[in-house]
Amino acid sequence: MNEHNTSRLERIRADYGTWAPAYDWFARATASIGGIRAACVDQLNLEPGATVVEFGCGPGVNFPALRAAVGSTGRVIGIDVTKPMIDRARSLIARRDWDNVEVICADATTPPIDSVDAVVATFVTSLFDNPQVVVSEWCHTAETVVVANFVPGENAIANVGLWAFTRLNARLFDLASDTNNALTQLATRTAASRHALETQMDSIVTTRHLFGTIVIHAGRESTNEAHEKQ
Repeated sequence: MNEHNTSRLERIRADYGTWAPAYDWFARATASIGGIRAACVDQLNLEPGATVVEFGCGPGVNFPALRAAVGSTGRVIGIDVTKPMIDRARSLIARRDWDNVEVICADATTPPIDSVDAVVATFVTSLFDNPQVVVSEWCHTAETVVVANFVPGENAIANVGLWAFTRLNARLFDLASDTNNALTQLATRTAASRHALETQMDSIVTTRHLFGTIVIHAGRESTNEAHEKQ
């Protein structure tokens, strides 16, 4: 593992680890706002018995909706690099007594999976310095890949809030301290995620939410190519 990658992992683990208790509460309290999480699950087009992987699963906020979509015969795999988040996700699984949900502590840039039906990541790819490479790798493992990202919209007030959020978490988003490029970087990394889907998948659907500050890209392979991948 190179030095830059180690630094990125340490940054994410430290910041998300510190935020874990508050993030767990906040994410659950806001799970239904704007319909973003539900929209991501809908775009996955999951069928009963399917296997879905969530990169950057955090404390497992999306698990109930994902599990409902794949049914009792399906499988949900959560992957996160932050141990406090993983611990909370495992506690949730134990409390709900889910036998078809598991979590793995691993780096989403080097997925510990070979082939699944679908992949989803909410607000994760903006943390990567090269999202195109990462999302392209995800496309090699699944027939459907859905990513939700923060991105500047047309609403100036919403953009100010988004800018403040990223500046507050400048170290997490790997922003230079002497620049005001927060919104530009978000736009660039979101565009890179979309480009990966456009390049690797047969079709892509894009929807915008919350005054345009959140965008969902859903990439899918054709039935024939998806079958060959399996």
